[in-house]
Formats: sequence, C-alpha cells, structure tokens
Amino acid sequence: MTLSRVTLKPGRDKSLRQRHPWVYSGAILRVEGAPLAGDTVALHAADGTFLASAAWSPASSIRARVWSFDPSAVIDEGFLAARIRAAVQAREGLLDAQHTGCRLVHGESDRLPGFIADRYGDVGVVQLLTAGAEAWGDALIAALRDASGCGTVYERSDADVRALEGLGTRAGLVCGALPVPLTLVEGGLRYRVDAAHGQKTGFFLDQRDNRARVRSLSRGRDVLDCFCYSGGFTVSALAGGARSVLAVDSSGEALSLGRANVADNGFDAARAEWRDADVFAELRRLRDARAAFDLVVLDPPKFAPTAQHADKAARAYKDINLLGLKLLRPGGLLATFSCSGGVSADLFQKIVAGAALDAGVDAAIVGRFGASADHPVALAFPEGEYLKGLLLRKA
Repeated sequence: MTLSRVTLKPGRDKSLRQRHPWVYSGAILRVEGAPLAGDTVALHAADGTFLASAAWSPASSIRARVWSFDPSAVIDEGFLAARIRAAVQAREGLLDAQHTGCRLVHGESDRLPGFIADRYGDVGVVQLLTAGAEAWGDALIAALRDASGCGTVYERSDADVRALEGLGTRAGLVCGALPVPLTLVEGGLRYRVDAAHGQKTGFFLDQRDNRARVRSLSRGRDVLDCFCYSGGFTVSALAGGARSVLAVDSSGEALSLGRANVADNGFDAARAEWRDADVFAELRRLRDARAAFDLVVLDPPKFAPTAQHADKAARAYKDINLLGLKLLRPGGLLATFSCSGGVSADLFQKIVAGAALDAGVDAAIVGRFGASADHPVALAFPEGEYLKGLLLRKA
C-alpha cells in the first residue's frame, strides 16, 4: 500500500529526528496524496529522507502523530497488537492483591498516540482521543482485551480534546457488563470507580504513589482535602491515622462516592466531613473563620490545558496556594499539585513561591510529586510529564 507523502519544510525536521512524535501544521511544506483523518502517512524531510510513519489529523494543529520511526514498519493490526502487549506486560509488576488497578496504555509514552487504557479489576476503560486512535479503535480494543484478559471494556471517548481532532464524543459499554459498584483496590484500600460518568476514566490512577505518601504523613493530623473528588486522598489520610479530614468539592455525586469509600473501608464516618462547595470560596471562608490544619492537599483540575492558558492558570494556582499556606499551622505540610500540561514544573514552583511570599509565609520544599510508574514519560516526549507537585513544610 502506497502511503500519502508529507514533506516538512527545510529545518523543521529537528524534533522528529530527536524522536518527538508530533508534527504541527506549520511545519508541513506539502502533501502528496489525499489522506483522510486517521490514515497513515509517510513523513519526509525536505531533502527526501524518510522520517516516520504517522497518523494524519487534518482538523488538528498537531497534523501528524508518529506511529513508528522504523522505515520497515507496517502499521496494521499486528503492529498495534504488539505495542499493546508490550505496554500491558510492562505493568505486570504493578498489579497484585493489594493493587487491582493501573494504567495499561499511556498514549505517546507507550508509542500509541491518543490511546488510553486503564484497568480496574476485570474492567478496562479506554479513551480514543485522536484521529489515528479513532481510525484503529476496533483493533486497539480487541488487542487490549487479548493482552489484558479484561472481560469488560467500557469506552470513555468523551474528553474535550476530541473536538480539536474534529471528533464527536462517544461513551458506552463495548463488551461485558460493569459491576455495580465497580471497585478498585489500592494499597489494600477499596475505592468505588464511576467509569461511566466520573472524571477521566473514573479515578485518578496517576496519583497512586502520592496517595500513599499522604497516607504516611497523616497520623494525628487535621487534614484539609481540596478538590477531593471521590475522596482518594481523604481515605488515604484516614488510613494513615488522620485525626480528622475536611473534604471539599463542588460535585455532590463525587462526594457521595467519597462517603461510600469511607464506609467501605470501615472508617468512622465522624472523622470525615464532606463539604459541597466551590473550593476557592470555601478556602476564603475557612481563612476568615481562622480555621487551621496540619496537612492541606490541593489537587485541582486542569487549569491550563496548553501553554496559552498559563497566565490565567497561574493566578488560580497562586490563589489557592496562598490560602492553603495561610490555613496551615506552624510546621504543617502542604501537598500541592498541578495536572496542567501548559504549566511546567519550574513555573509551578515559581507560582507557589510567589504565593508563599504574598501570604507572608516561610516554607521549604521537603518533597516532590509526580505520576506513578504506570504513567511513564518518554524521554523524547516531555509533554507527557503533566502531573507535578510539591510537598512544603511551613516554618
């Protein structure tokens, strides 16, 4: 099969030669052929050198996403199945009786652009986020079932980023049946997962190691868990011996899951208070009420999906961190996170430093957070390192 040929402008092939998997529309000199969305194209340098095989996305500013840099590779069902088997096998050591969930396929970092697959017990939840993943969706899901043995697959291709690819949203059961409730075991703790309607694929698997860290820091502390969603950090803090936890989120459905998670793990419900409120407003109310905590967790949603949103996001991050630091008792800890791809780790640290300065607080970094091992970051794809965090101790 002859592939459409995409030639890059002179000097615009450097990132591909360094194995970065994206080609932006502005880097393209000409297209020979008429590739459709999701078709495989051959990328060439201006001098004619073959660079990569990639999925074509005519509606996106990221016009092509690389499948392979190998000139002999044939992008077909067998190629994709091999990639998925490798990704699933790489996670085998992360699943056991104490941990029944993890990310099985992590898009570009597993050399499968736009394909996300998470495992919760016997259930796989998938996202097809790009034109290439969409075109090969049936083959990708079939290969995932074969490699993982998951009896149920649920699709959550309803993320906003699909619109940038010219794709509509889609969600629903692919095969099998969703257990009610669907549960995940992590560190011996049980969590209910809303695969059909919850955030991402139903749970924030990328915070696995960070929940364990918060658990280890919580003994005897009064904890404030902001943007708590279904209570991942709250349950972890209770398991670690927290004296009390105040969990705040603006989703009543998420808070209901959180209450159920506390009950399922046998914790005293009186140790956790759930508050349905806007976190920004609640932080100010708590400040005005002179509330104080020993550990504050700030895990907000994505404020800056791209670098173009960074300025607006910086104001939001500064606001919540300033208030979080003010609410800490002396010697207290702040675990603060950003999942915004448009905010680098360096910028995030500068924002938090500015918040401490404006709060009149002295604090020191005593730890750093990142995504767990099931969310690898390819060396040539730094954009994959979206989750970053700091652990601060207030003087």
